[in-house]
Amino acid sequence: MRVISYSSYAFVAAGVLAGALGLVRTGSLLIAVGTGFYAISQRAQRKIELYLPLAISISLFVLAVALPRGR
Repeated sequence: MRVISYSSYAFVAAGVLAGALGLVRTGSLLIAVGTGFYAISQRAQRKIELYLPLAISISLFVLAVALPRGR
């Protein structure tokens, strides 16, 4: 579980860094994956603490995929 937690932090940090460098879609996808991993690693929590971050993560992933390419 600790490895999943640390990897989720790494994904979120990489997503923030990618977003700051101008790669907004990639940053959003990495943040969504990191948030999803963190929510899954917290399975011992109550249902709302598990499903709400997971739902936000999935919606962020869908939004990032649906964004138009800015050129």
